[in-house]
Amino acid sequence: MTPKVVLLAHTPTPEQTVAAAARLCYSDTDVEALRESISQERAEQFVEMLDGFGHESPVEHVTFTFGIEGVSRSFLAQVTRHRIASYSVQSQRYVRQDPFVYITPPAIAADPALLADYQNVMQQAIDSYNRLADALAAKYVPEFLAQGLPEKTAHTKAEKKAIEDARYVLPNACETKMILTMNVRSLRNFFRLRCCNRAQWEIRAVATEMLRLCCQTAPALFTSAGPSCCCGGCTEGKMSCGKAREVREKFEVIRHG
Repeated sequence: MTPKVVLLAHTPTPEQTVAAAARLCYSDTDVEALRESISQERAEQFVEMLDGFGHESPVEHVTFTFGIEGVSRSFLAQVTRHRIASYSVQSQRYVRQDPFVYITPPAIAADPALLADYQNVMQQAIDSYNRLADALAAKYVPEFLAQGLPEKTAHTKAEKKAIEDARYVLPNACETKMILTMNVRSLRNFFRLRCCNRAQWEIRAVATEMLRLCCQTAPALFTSAGPSCCCGGCTEGKMSCGKAREVREKFEVIRHG
């Protein structure tokens, strides 16, 4: 399954918002008049100048919101390490895994023997999950009925309580969905770390697609975005992939087409 990334929303006229925020620091003009006085062309020039200064706080006023599907719980554990962001994630506590969808790493998918073994393990996991959920629900229904709840309500509450514990057998491969919001400063840092060849394949794929969508919407804000080798030298030291030129060429196309 290929990750699906959709840009759901972003701050309107992002470059002009950043330019207005930066200019306000040195202007006695009221905010609304200042904002209206900045053309798109002038805003892009101002953003480029700020980027050259390394002055990043104004770009925090612009946010991008993405819908992300077809990713694993392993991806979730990685992406939430980026703390200056907002996440809304499909809950395994309230949503039963039916149908059970899981992510298969490309290296496993490419090897028939490994893939068969992997699929067998996934089937065992979902079988165990369903057995546990059904057994726990059967145990909880009488308890809720004894509390005087209607039968339909008792079954609903029992199901939710059952999958709360049954989910513990689900693997990291289990698919999840989320909505993610970051400001531009956080996004630039995210791209610097996660678009790198050294990043894990799944989060690298998502980060690269997020960058592509950002560049389509507000190119001036992401002219130097990408892994560290795209805006200077590689920061990975002896762990470098050794392919800085190829990486720069790849992200030049992503940023500028």
